[in-house]
Amino acid sequence: METLAFMQIGLGAPVSGAWAMSGLPGDFAERAERAGYASLWTFQRLLVPENSGMDPVYQSVLDPMVTLGYLAARTQRIRLGVAVVNLPFLSPVVLAKQAASVDALCGGRLDLGLGIGWIPEEFTATGATTERRGRRTEEYLAVLRTLWQDEVSEFSGEFYTVPPSRQRPRPVQRPLPVLLGGLARPAMERAGRIADGWISSSRVDLSGIKDYIAIIQDAAAQADRGPVRIVIRGVLQAGGDGKRLLSGSYDKIRSDAAWLAAQGVTELFYDLNWDPRIGNPAADPAEAGDRAAEIMDALTPM
Repeated sequence: METLAFMQIGLGAPVSGAWAMSGLPGDFAERAERAGYASLWTFQRLLVPENSGMDPVYQSVLDPMVTLGYLAARTQRIRLGVAVVNLPFLSPVVLAKQAASVDALCGGRLDLGLGIGWIPEEFTATGATTERRGRRTEEYLAVLRTLWQDEVSEFSGEFYTVPPSRQRPRPVQRPLPVLLGGLARPAMERAGRIADGWISSSRVDLSGIKDYIAIIQDAAAQADRGPVRIVIRGVLQAGGDGKRLLSGSYDKIRSDAAWLAAQGVTELFYDLNWDPRIGNPAADPAEAGDRAAEIMDALTPM
């Protein structure tokens, strides 16, 4: 079997559709931890615009940070991540408190992924703006870091102001890892320059991942930083036609994962929420849970 040298394998946590209900998220998390998976990842979806035709995976989604708090109580070792929280929709002071609380509750296992959003209706409903999102992102990270690290936090910027104050508890991790999403070149360069890594979306064409990684790592090098983390959301099509990466037989999926590792990916998580028999709210919960367990067992890291 092909090795996955230096690449960790995780899973998408049950946050969407049928398998996100009842006790399935906690049971799945415990089983993933016992199986040796490295991480579990949630994601955010605030609204589904009427008549938008959005995929079933977005129709019913648990809050990502609340879910991570729940999973923190059901696990001991596996890392817990969010991919991603869209920063325009939430004050950095509020998210800093949420993230520090989750990190404290889970004993220092949180990875915080941040995105800039893409659904116009969510911007409207939250009173957010799409203007100058790049500069806002840089200030947002600066606010998070002063709240997590400084004895007395203070920030005065174009978009955010924090009067001299303290926020406790602090995260267990110093620093708490922050990953940035985004497919535009400036977003990838920003991840390399100021974040702990980059996290891909469900829409990325993984066949071109080597080019994306080059942009990110070049930006990190130009900022006099070492290589940063490259985290990939793997949208599976288990049993699919095999025409795209991570589609087809389990052997094909494992081979594709090995190829991604060879391109420079440091972490891959198989996100089962995108399987219509699992993350669709119309699916049968018991059948969704059984299918998720089957896939998890078949792709258990070696």
